[in-house]
Amino acid sequence: MLKHELRKKYKLLRAELSENQISEQSLRIVNGLLKIPMWDFFYFHTFLSIPQNKEVDTHALITLLQGKDKSIVVPKVTGPNTLSNYLLQDHTILKPNQWNIPEPVDGIEVEPSKIEVVFVPLLAYDVLGNRIGYGKGFYDAFLQDCSPETLKVGLSFFEPEVEVIEDVRDEDIRLDYCVTPKGLHKF
Repeated sequence: MLKHELRKKYKLLRAELSENQISEQSLRIVNGLLKIPMWDFFYFHTFLSIPQNKEVDTHALITLLQGKDKSIVVPKVTGPNTLSNYLLQDHTILKPNQWNIPEPVDGIEVEPSKIEVVFVPLLAYDVLGNRIGYGKGFYDAFLQDCSPETLKVGLSFFEPEVEVIEDVRDEDIRLDYCVTPKGLHKF
């Protein structure tokens, strides 16, 4: 399938999820993260969920990272296809941007080269770890600035597409793992 077809399909599938399903499945996903060998790392980057888009709720993930004394980094859109990354602290003020994504107003900026694990937002992905986001290219550009060793972990309510995504581009960055309510996929 093509990216635009998969975006449409998974937006519809997400729309069918109830708040209760999102909450329960998000907790299963966070528990599944414990199986990934990444807990010796220090800098963890996570997206902040957009509830109206019925994304995986990252609040439990943030709580888990705080409990393990990890440095949590969150993104802020700072230009076309450009993310800056800020340390999430107790006093960090978050405001929704033009796409209703919560992001820090300001704070301590963290260079992409320091980030060791990135929890990547996605709509769909395939059995090779190719992911499809919302199509703006923010995460592909950001991941190119990270170290090649940075672990890329997708969070999804759904299992991978068995058919490989047809229109993958050279600049599309593959996932290393994806965690779903049913289990862990390693690519």
